[in-house]
Amino acid sequence: MGDKVLLTPTGKWMVGGGVAVALGLTALGLLQFANRPSAKQAQPAPAASPAAALVGKISALGRIEPAGEIVQVGGPSGERIGRMLVKEGQSVAEGQPIAYLESYNERLADRGVAQSQLKDALAQFSSTQQYGNAQIAEAQTRRSQADAPKQKELAAQNATIARLKDELAIAQTDLNRFQSLKTSGAVSQRELDDKRLAYQSKNGQLREAIAQRAKIQQEWNTSLRNADAQVQSARAEQGRSQAQIQVDTARSNLALAQARLERTIIRAPQSGQILKVLKKQGEALEPSVGGSSGGQGIVELGNTSQMYVVAEVYETDVSRARVGQRAVIASSAFPGEIAGIVEQVGLKIGKNDVTNTDPAANTDTRVVEVKIRLLNSRPVANLTNLQVQVLITPKS
Repeated sequence: MGDKVLLTPTGKWMVGGGVAVALGLTALGLLQFANRPSAKQAQPAPAASPAAALVGKISALGRIEPAGEIVQVGGPSGERIGRMLVKEGQSVAEGQPIAYLESYNERLADRGVAQSQLKDALAQFSSTQQYGNAQIAEAQTRRSQADAPKQKELAAQNATIARLKDELAIAQTDLNRFQSLKTSGAVSQRELDDKRLAYQSKNGQLREAIAQRAKIQQEWNTSLRNADAQVQSARAEQGRSQAQIQVDTARSNLALAQARLERTIIRAPQSGQILKVLKKQGEALEPSVGGSSGGQGIVELGNTSQMYVVAEVYETDVSRARVGQRAVIASSAFPGEIAGIVEQVGLKIGKNDVTNTDPAANTDTRVVEVKIRLLNSRPVANLTNLQVQVLITPKS
Protein backbone atom coordinates (compact mmCIF):
# COMPACT_ATOMS: atom_id res chain seq x y z
CA MET A 1 0.00 0.00 0.00
CA GLY A 2 1.53 3.35 -1.02
CA ASP A 3 2.26 6.19 1.37
CA LYS A 4 -0.39 8.96 1.84
CA VAL A 5 0.06 12.64 2.70
CA LEU A 6 -2.88 14.36 4.47
CA LEU A 7 -3.48 18.07 5.35
CA THR A 8 -5.09 18.73 8.73
CA PRO A 9 -7.49 21.74 9.25
CA THR A 10 -4.72 23.64 11.03
CA GLY A 11 -2.53 23.50 7.93
CA LYS A 12 0.01 20.97 9.35
CA TRP A 13 1.12 17.97 7.35
CA MET A 14 0.65 14.31 8.56
CA VAL A 15 2.36 11.35 6.92
CA GLY A 16 0.51 8.03 6.83
CA GLY A 17 1.47 4.64 5.60
CA GLY A 18 4.61 2.72 6.05
CA VAL A 19 7.29 5.28 5.28
CA ALA A 20 7.23 9.15 5.59
CA VAL A 21 8.09 11.00 2.41
CA ALA A 22 9.93 14.25 2.10
CA LEU A 23 7.69 17.31 2.38
CA GLY A 24 7.64 20.33 0.04
CA LEU A 25 10.11 23.12 0.83
CA THR A 26 7.37 25.66 1.55
CA ALA A 27 5.49 23.40 4.01
CA LEU A 28 8.72 22.33 5.67
CA GLY A 29 9.82 25.95 6.07
CA LEU A 30 6.46 26.86 7.66
CA LEU A 31 6.77 23.97 10.15
CA GLN A 32 10.31 24.92 11.03
CA PHE A 33 9.24 28.57 11.49
CA ALA A 34 6.24 27.58 13.64
CA ASN A 35 8.32 25.28 15.83
CA ARG A 36 11.38 27.52 16.05
CA PRO A 37 12.33 27.75 19.78
CA SER A 38 12.72 31.20 21.31
CA ALA A 39 15.64 32.29 23.48
CA LYS A 40 13.62 31.59 26.60
CA GLN A 41 12.68 28.09 25.37
CA ALA A 42 16.35 27.15 25.04
CA GLN A 43 16.69 27.13 28.86
CA PRO A 44 14.75 24.67 31.01
CA ALA A 45 11.76 26.48 32.53
CA PRO A 46 10.33 25.75 35.96
CA ALA A 47 7.11 23.81 36.05
CA ALA A 48 3.99 25.99 35.71
CA SER A 49 0.40 25.32 36.56
CA PRO A 50 -1.84 24.14 33.70
CA ALA A 51 -3.81 27.43 33.86
CA ALA A 52 -0.65 29.40 33.13
CA ALA A 53 0.48 27.20 30.24
CA LEU A 54 1.07 29.09 26.99
CA VAL A 55 -1.55 28.46 24.35
CA GLY A 56 -0.21 27.19 21.01
CA LYS A 57 0.85 29.80 18.47
CA ILE A 58 -1.34 30.61 15.47
CA SER A 59 0.33 30.09 12.11
CA ALA A 60 -0.98 31.52 8.88
CA LEU A 61 -0.05 32.90 5.50
CA GLY A 62 -0.33 36.60 4.87
CA ARG A 63 0.36 39.42 2.44
CA ILE A 64 2.09 42.76 2.97
CA GLU A 65 0.26 45.99 2.19
CA PRO A 66 0.67 49.70 3.04
CA ALA A 67 -1.32 51.46 5.74
CA GLY A 68 -4.76 52.31 4.37
CA GLU A 69 -4.32 49.66 1.66
CA ILE A 70 -3.40 50.44 -1.93
CA VAL A 71 -5.23 53.45 -3.36
CA GLN A 72 -5.84 53.55 -7.11
CA VAL A 73 -5.95 57.18 -8.20
CA GLY A 74 -8.10 57.61 -11.30
CA GLY A 75 -9.49 60.27 -13.59
CA PRO A 76 -12.66 60.97 -15.59
CA SER A 77 -13.34 58.62 -18.49
CA GLY A 78 -13.02 60.00 -22.00
CA GLU A 79 -9.99 62.15 -21.06
CA ARG A 80 -6.40 61.64 -22.14
CA ILE A 81 -3.21 61.99 -20.11
CA GLY A 82 -1.51 65.22 -21.16
CA ARG A 83 1.48 65.16 -18.84
CA MET A 84 2.57 62.65 -16.19
CA LEU A 85 4.37 64.28 -13.28
CA VAL A 86 5.43 61.28 -11.18
CA LYS A 87 7.25 57.99 -11.57
CA GLU A 88 7.23 54.69 -9.71
CA GLY A 89 8.86 54.81 -6.31
CA GLN A 90 8.44 58.58 -5.95
CA SER A 91 7.06 59.94 -2.68
CA VAL A 92 4.21 62.43 -2.93
CA ALA A 93 2.40 64.66 -0.45
CA GLU A 94 -1.36 64.95 -0.05
CA GLY A 95 -2.78 67.27 -2.70
CA GLN A 96 0.36 67.15 -4.87
CA PRO A 97 -0.38 67.05 -8.64
CA ILE A 98 0.22 63.63 -10.16
CA ALA A 99 -0.81 64.28 -13.75
CA TYR A 100 -2.39 66.88 -16.03
CA LEU A 101 -5.11 65.80 -18.43
CA GLU A 102 -4.98 66.82 -22.08
CA SER A 103 -7.80 69.35 -21.55
CA TYR A 104 -5.79 71.21 -18.89
CA ASN A 105 -4.54 73.97 -21.24
CA GLU A 106 -8.04 74.54 -22.61
CA ARG A 107 -9.54 74.83 -19.13
CA LEU A 108 -6.67 77.09 -18.10
CA ALA A 109 -7.53 79.44 -20.98
CA ASP A 110 -11.21 79.35 -19.96
CA ARG A 111 -10.26 80.42 -16.46
CA GLY A 112 -8.17 83.29 -17.89
CA VAL A 113 -11.21 84.52 -19.85
CA ALA A 114 -13.39 84.31 -16.73
CA GLN A 115 -10.80 86.28 -14.75
CA SER A 116 -10.77 89.02 -17.42
CA GLN A 117 -14.56 89.19 -17.41
CA LEU A 118 -14.58 89.54 -13.64
CA LYS A 119 -11.97 92.29 -13.84
CA ASP A 120 -14.07 94.23 -16.37
CA ALA A 121 -17.22 93.74 -14.31
CA LEU A 122 -15.47 95.01 -11.19
CA ALA A 123 -14.25 98.10 -13.06
CA GLN A 124 -17.78 98.80 -14.31
CA PHE A 125 -19.13 98.24 -10.83
CA SER A 126 -16.60 100.68 -9.37
CA SER A 127 -17.66 103.33 -11.87
CA THR A 128 -21.32 102.72 -11.08
CA GLN A 129 -20.60 102.94 -7.37
CA GLN A 130 -18.91 106.29 -7.81
CA TYR A 131 -21.87 107.60 -9.79
CA GLY A 132 -24.27 106.27 -7.16
CA ASN A 133 -22.25 107.87 -4.38
CA ALA A 134 -22.44 111.17 -6.23
CA GLN A 135 -26.23 110.84 -6.47
CA ILE A 136 -26.46 110.08 -2.77
CA ALA A 137 -24.27 113.07 -1.94
CA GLU A 138 -26.46 115.29 -4.12
CA ALA A 139 -29.62 114.04 -2.39
CA GLN A 140 -28.03 114.63 1.00
CA THR A 141 -27.06 118.16 -0.09
CA ARG A 142 -30.64 118.88 -1.13
CA ARG A 143 -31.75 117.62 2.26
CA SER A 144 -29.36 120.01 3.97
CA GLN A 145 -30.52 122.84 1.76
CA ALA A 146 -34.12 122.11 2.68
CA ASP A 147 -33.28 121.71 6.35
CA ALA A 148 -31.23 124.82 7.11
CA PRO A 149 -33.72 127.52 5.97
CA LYS A 150 -36.62 125.90 7.74
CA GLN A 151 -34.57 125.65 10.91
CA LYS A 152 -33.87 129.39 10.76
CA GLU A 153 -37.48 130.21 9.94
CA LEU A 154 -38.71 128.04 12.79
CA ALA A 155 -36.25 129.66 15.21
CA ALA A 156 -37.43 133.14 14.17
CA GLN A 157 -41.04 132.14 14.63
CA ASN A 158 -40.30 130.79 18.10
CA ALA A 159 -38.69 134.14 18.97
CA THR A 160 -41.81 135.97 17.71
CA ILE A 161 -44.05 133.75 19.83
CA ALA A 162 -41.90 134.40 22.90
CA ARG A 163 -42.07 138.18 22.33
CA LEU A 164 -45.83 138.10 21.83
CA LYS A 165 -46.25 136.11 25.04
CA ASP A 166 -44.33 138.78 26.94
CA GLU A 167 -46.41 141.56 25.34
CA LEU A 168 -49.60 139.65 26.11
CA ALA A 169 -48.56 139.34 29.73
CA ILE A 170 -47.99 143.11 29.92
CA ALA A 171 -51.35 143.76 28.28
CA GLN A 172 -53.02 141.43 30.80
CA THR A 173 -51.38 143.30 33.69
CA ASP A 174 -52.48 146.69 32.31
CA LEU A 175 -56.04 145.42 31.80
CA ASN A 176 -56.26 144.12 35.36
CA ARG A 177 -54.90 147.41 36.79
CA PHE A 178 -57.34 149.58 34.74
CA GLN A 179 -60.24 147.37 35.82
CA SER A 180 -59.35 148.16 39.47
CA LEU A 181 -58.98 151.86 38.72
CA LYS A 182 -62.31 151.90 36.92
CA THR A 183 -64.00 150.55 40.05
CA SER A 184 -62.61 153.45 42.10
CA GLY A 185 -63.48 155.95 39.33
CA ALA A 186 -59.82 156.85 38.61
CA VAL A 187 -60.09 156.01 34.87
CA SER A 188 -62.80 156.32 32.30
CA GLN A 189 -64.63 153.49 30.57
CA ARG A 190 -62.94 154.42 27.31
CA GLU A 191 -59.48 153.98 28.79
CA LEU A 192 -60.52 150.59 30.12
CA ASP A 193 -61.84 149.57 26.70
CA ASP A 194 -58.55 150.58 25.08
CA LYS A 195 -56.63 148.31 27.42
CA ARG A 196 -59.05 145.47 26.80
CA LEU A 197 -58.68 145.92 23.04
CA ALA A 198 -54.88 145.96 23.32
CA TYR A 199 -54.98 142.69 25.30
CA GLN A 200 -57.25 140.99 22.75
CA SER A 201 -55.04 142.17 19.89
CA LYS A 202 -51.91 140.69 21.45
CA ASN A 203 -53.75 137.48 22.20
CA GLY A 204 -54.82 137.19 18.54
CA GLN A 205 -51.30 137.89 17.34
CA LEU A 206 -49.97 135.14 19.61
CA ARG A 207 -52.45 132.58 18.34
CA GLU A 208 -51.62 133.53 14.74
CA ALA A 209 -47.89 133.18 15.45
CA ILE A 210 -48.41 129.72 16.97
CA ALA A 211 -50.40 128.63 13.93
CA GLN A 212 -47.67 129.95 11.65
CA ARG A 213 -45.08 127.97 13.60
CA ALA A 214 -47.11 124.77 13.14
CA LYS A 215 -47.24 125.44 9.40
CA ILE A 216 -43.49 125.96 9.24
CA GLN A 217 -42.92 122.75 11.21
CA GLN A 218 -45.14 120.78 8.85
CA GLU A 219 -43.41 122.17 5.78
CA TRP A 220 -40.06 121.34 7.33
CA ASN A 221 -41.09 117.75 8.08
CA THR A 222 -42.40 117.31 4.55
CA SER A 223 -39.16 118.64 3.06
CA LEU A 224 -37.10 116.28 5.24
CA ARG A 225 -39.19 113.28 4.27
CA ASN A 226 -38.83 114.09 0.58
CA ALA A 227 -35.08 114.59 0.90
CA ASP A 228 -34.68 111.36 2.87
CA ALA A 229 -36.69 109.50 0.26
CA GLN A 230 -34.35 110.78 -2.45
CA VAL A 231 -31.31 109.61 -0.47
CA GLN A 232 -32.81 106.16 0.10
CA SER A 233 -33.79 105.90 -3.54
CA ALA A 234 -30.25 106.70 -4.63
CA ARG A 235 -28.85 104.10 -2.26
CA ALA A 236 -31.33 101.45 -3.36
CA GLU A 237 -30.55 102.13 -7.01
CA GLN A 238 -26.89 101.75 -6.23
CA GLY A 239 -27.49 98.39 -4.49
CA ARG A 240 -29.51 96.81 -7.31
CA SER A 241 -27.47 98.19 -10.19
CA GLN A 242 -26.86 96.10 -13.27
CA ALA A 243 -23.14 96.33 -12.62
CA GLN A 244 -23.57 94.41 -9.37
CA ILE A 245 -25.44 91.67 -11.23
CA GLN A 246 -22.64 91.46 -13.78
CA VAL A 247 -20.04 91.13 -11.01
CA ASP A 248 -22.00 88.29 -9.40
CA THR A 249 -22.33 86.51 -12.74
CA ALA A 250 -18.62 86.94 -13.49
CA ARG A 251 -17.68 85.53 -10.09
CA SER A 252 -19.89 82.50 -10.68
CA ASN A 253 -18.34 81.94 -14.11
CA LEU A 254 -14.86 82.15 -12.61
CA ALA A 255 -15.73 79.64 -9.89
CA LEU A 256 -17.11 77.27 -12.56
CA ALA A 257 -13.99 77.69 -14.71
CA GLN A 258 -11.77 77.01 -11.68
CA ALA A 259 -13.73 73.85 -10.82
CA ARG A 260 -13.42 72.58 -14.39
CA LEU A 261 -9.71 73.33 -14.34
CA GLU A 262 -9.28 71.38 -11.08
CA ARG A 263 -10.90 68.35 -12.73
CA THR A 264 -8.02 68.26 -15.21
CA ILE A 265 -5.42 68.09 -12.41
CA ILE A 266 -5.07 64.66 -10.82
CA ARG A 267 -3.86 65.11 -7.24
CA ALA A 268 -2.67 62.67 -4.59
CA PRO A 269 -5.54 61.98 -2.14
CA GLN A 270 -3.01 61.18 0.60
CA SER A 271 0.70 61.19 1.28
CA GLY A 272 2.55 58.05 0.21
CA GLN A 273 4.63 56.38 -2.45
CA ILE A 274 3.80 55.74 -6.10
CA LEU A 275 3.70 51.93 -6.30
CA LYS A 276 2.82 51.62 -9.98
CA VAL A 277 2.12 53.96 -12.91
CA LEU A 278 -0.85 52.53 -14.79
CA LYS A 279 -1.14 55.08 -17.62
CA LYS A 280 1.44 56.80 -19.77
CA GLN A 281 1.39 60.25 -21.32
CA GLY A 282 -1.00 60.34 -24.27
CA GLU A 283 -3.04 57.30 -23.22
CA ALA A 284 -6.80 57.63 -22.95
CA LEU A 285 -8.87 56.88 -19.85
CA GLU A 286 -11.53 54.43 -20.93
CA PRO A 287 -14.63 53.63 -18.84
CA SER A 288 -14.18 51.00 -16.14
CA VAL A 289 -14.91 47.36 -16.82
CA GLY A 290 -18.62 46.66 -16.72
CA GLY A 291 -19.71 49.91 -18.35
CA SER A 292 -19.67 52.03 -15.19
CA SER A 293 -19.22 55.77 -15.51
CA GLY A 294 -15.97 55.87 -13.49
CA GLY A 295 -12.64 56.29 -15.24
CA GLN A 296 -9.58 54.09 -15.17
CA GLY A 297 -6.80 54.31 -12.63
CA ILE A 298 -3.71 56.37 -13.40
CA VAL A 299 -1.40 55.35 -10.55
CA GLU A 300 -1.41 53.09 -7.50
CA LEU A 301 -0.49 54.87 -4.28
CA GLY A 302 0.30 53.54 -0.80
CA ASN A 303 1.55 54.84 2.53
CA THR A 304 4.67 52.66 2.69
CA SER A 305 6.04 54.50 5.73
CA GLN A 306 3.84 52.13 7.76
CA MET A 307 3.37 48.62 6.44
CA TYR A 308 0.85 46.03 7.56
CA VAL A 309 0.45 42.29 7.13
CA VAL A 310 -2.97 40.85 6.40
CA ALA A 311 -2.82 37.36 7.86
CA GLU A 312 -5.44 34.83 6.76
CA VAL A 313 -6.16 32.92 9.98
CA TYR A 314 -8.08 29.69 9.72
CA GLU A 315 -11.63 29.94 11.05
CA THR A 316 -11.01 27.48 13.90
CA ASP A 317 -8.03 29.51 15.15
CA VAL A 318 -9.50 33.00 14.94
CA SER A 319 -11.21 32.71 18.32
CA ARG A 320 -7.74 32.82 19.91
CA ALA A 321 -6.65 35.96 18.03
CA ARG A 322 -6.92 39.22 19.96
CA VAL A 323 -6.01 42.86 19.36
CA GLY A 324 -2.66 43.65 20.98
CA GLN A 325 -1.10 40.19 20.56
CA ARG A 326 2.49 39.93 19.40
CA ALA A 327 3.30 38.48 15.99
CA VAL A 328 6.33 37.83 13.79
CA ILE A 329 6.59 37.41 10.03
CA ALA A 330 9.25 35.75 7.91
CA SER A 331 10.02 35.26 4.24
CA SER A 332 12.96 34.40 2.05
CA ALA A 333 12.61 37.89 0.51
CA PHE A 334 14.17 39.57 3.58
CA PRO A 335 16.57 38.41 6.29
CA GLY A 336 15.42 37.46 9.78
CA GLU A 337 12.02 38.13 11.26
CA ILE A 338 9.95 41.31 11.68
CA ALA A 339 7.83 41.81 14.79
CA GLY A 340 4.35 43.26 14.76
CA ILE A 341 1.22 43.88 16.83
CA VAL A 342 -2.27 42.61 16.01
CA GLU A 343 -4.32 45.75 15.38
CA GLN A 344 -7.57 44.40 13.94
CA VAL A 345 -9.36 41.05 13.81
CA GLY A 346 -11.81 40.72 10.95
CA LEU A 347 -15.51 40.12 11.44
CA LYS A 348 -16.15 38.17 8.26
CA ILE A 349 -15.19 34.64 7.24
CA GLY A 350 -14.26 34.18 3.60
CA LYS A 351 -12.06 32.21 1.25
CA ASN A 352 -8.32 32.65 1.34
CA ASP A 353 -6.67 35.05 -1.13
CA VAL A 354 -3.05 34.19 -0.32
CA THR A 355 -2.52 30.84 -2.05
CA ASN A 356 0.19 28.44 -0.91
CA THR A 357 2.63 27.41 -3.61
CA ASP A 358 2.25 23.78 -2.54
CA PRO A 359 0.04 22.07 -5.17
CA ALA A 360 -1.39 19.79 -2.47
CA ALA A 361 -2.50 22.71 -0.25
CA ASN A 362 -6.18 23.40 0.32
CA THR A 363 -7.06 26.38 -1.92
CA ASP A 364 -10.60 26.76 -0.61
CA THR A 365 -9.81 27.36 3.06
CA ARG A 366 -12.22 29.47 5.09
CA VAL A 367 -10.29 32.21 6.86
CA VAL A 368 -10.59 35.52 8.72
CA GLU A 369 -8.31 38.45 7.90
CA VAL A 370 -6.21 39.69 10.83
CA LYS A 371 -4.31 42.98 10.39
CA ILE A 372 -0.86 43.22 11.95
CA ARG A 373 1.02 46.52 12.23
CA LEU A 374 4.72 45.98 11.67
CA LEU A 375 7.08 47.61 14.14
CA ASN A 376 9.76 48.02 11.45
CA SER A 377 8.39 48.79 7.98
CA ARG A 378 11.67 49.66 6.25
CA PRO A 379 12.74 46.12 5.17
CA VAL A 380 9.40 45.51 3.40
CA ALA A 381 8.52 49.05 2.27
CA ASN A 382 9.07 48.04 -1.37
CA LEU A 383 7.53 44.56 -1.10
CA THR A 384 3.79 45.27 -1.30
CA ASN A 385 1.70 42.07 -1.79
CA LEU A 386 4.64 39.85 -0.77
CA GLN A 387 3.48 36.51 0.64
CA VAL A 388 4.86 35.94 4.15
CA GLN A 389 4.60 33.36 6.91
CA VAL A 390 2.95 34.65 10.09
CA LEU A 391 3.10 33.45 13.69
CA ILE A 392 0.76 35.05 16.25
CA THR A 393 1.44 34.42 19.94
CA PRO A 394 -1.81 34.32 21.95
CA LYS A 395 -1.65 35.73 25.46
CA SER A 396 -1.47 33.40 28.49
